[in-house]
Amino acid sequence: MYNWSKSTGKMSGIPSLNTDTTTNEFCKKMSKTDTICGSCYSWRMMTTIRKNCQPRWKLNSDYLSAKVHDKDYLPKVDSIVARFNAHGELINREHLLNLINVCINQPLTTFTLFTKRKDIVQDVFKEIVIPPNMILVYSNSIVDKVMKRVPKYFHKVFNVVTKDSEIVNCRGKCITCMKCYTTTDTTEQIIEKIK
Repeated sequence: MYNWSKSTGKMSGIPSLNTDTTTNEFCKKMSKTDTICGSCYSWRMMTTIRKNCQPRWKLNSDYLSAKVHDKDYLPKVDSIVARFNAHGELINREHLLNLINVCINQPLTTFTLFTKRKDIVQDVFKEIVIPPNMILVYSNSIVDKVMKRVPKYFHKVFNVVTKDSEIVNCRGKCITCMKCYTTTDTTEQIIEKIK
């Protein structure tokens, strides 16, 4: 019922557990705003060159958000690092709880979750402890406004700017940088020029 994806481009070498952007209510609403979501790479790809991924990632969406599954029925990945939602977004509390259990199942793998769903993250982690192999990156939806503070329970913030400058520290491939995928990296603000 679930599929890890072999990433390409910037994410090449880091497997991801994706969900369907086009059926996610949060993504549908945000795609109509003047935030970064209004020019979402995933939305663009899922309706054109990656349209073939929709059915598979919709299965992931449905499975991971339906209920909290027994740990034996959650996806495992053969990698020392992995990403949740290179495409897609958190759907609900159950979705996040399932991802937490994926982390607990594989303590030797570092999992990074990028999300704009601060509401879900803060609701869940006020009750439970973040697994030590899980990195939470808040995706700032406002372009050209680097956040000064990292929101509660998050480790980092991913910001997007329109002009290249010395503050841009996200360049090239993730697998050679690893700022977002190393639990000991102390970089709090990740800044990328919009693509």
